[in-house]
Amino acid sequence: MPEITPSRYTVMAGWADVPHLDERTQRELLASTPPHLREARSQGIPSLGSGAIYPVAIGEIEVAPFAIPAFWKRAYALDVGWNRTAAIWGAWDPADGSCYLYAEHYRGQAVPPIHAEAIKARGSWIKGVIDPASRGRTQDDGRQLIVTYRELGLSLLPADNQVEAGLYEVWQLLSTGRLKIFSTLGNFKTEYRMYRRDDNGKIVKRHDHLMDCLRYLIMSGKKVASVQSMRDDFLIPAQVGDSQAGY
Repeated sequence: MPEITPSRYTVMAGWADVPHLDERTQRELLASTPPHLREARSQGIPSLGSGAIYPVAIGEIEVAPFAIPAFWKRAYALDVGWNRTAAIWGAWDPADGSCYLYAEHYRGQAVPPIHAEAIKARGSWIKGVIDPASRGRTQDDGRQLIVTYRELGLSLLPADNQVEAGLYEVWQLLSTGRLKIFSTLGNFKTEYRMYRRDDNGKIVKRHDHLMDCLRYLIMSGKKVASVQSMRDDFLIPAQVGDSQAGY
């Protein structure tokens, strides 16, 4: 059990852990439980309740990593900050328009060259989008930041940062089963579970770097997404190599 203090421990338990509920009963309970409460009730994973912005359980959208077909277009979205810089990569299935999130970068207190090298390691040919204001900076600072990263070899364009419109577009994909994530994206899953509104309906602006990236990617990433050309020397790894850093 995870220790909180020498005398306090966290215990997560759901109905999957109790012996007196058979599989049929558990299926019936799951079917009658709202999506945003299913992980909490069945597995004991803490839930944010009605405040969750995306009330769809992680288990319903995660998939095992697979080799992404070369003809699927790809792009990434970048959110920059000193305490945390994050990026998320997506690939679009042309058959049904589904977006698969397949890689993440998640690192704090590092200078732009460090982040740029980690991002290019995923494929320097992949184009990205970034918030032009970049976490509270002025538009001028945001534009200068784009220039800095471009000089470091990244192909970046400003993202559409309409918050509510972005949330709606993400929800449209989630609710129609057209947004999937690789199960290796641990940082993304943590933020996804914590992403919520407060009692006044405002988004809680903590631990939301990858959630912002998700909005940028869905709103603007598809417009810049591309396939790998024959001139590129390497393929993108399908799985995260470092589970802590996310790259």
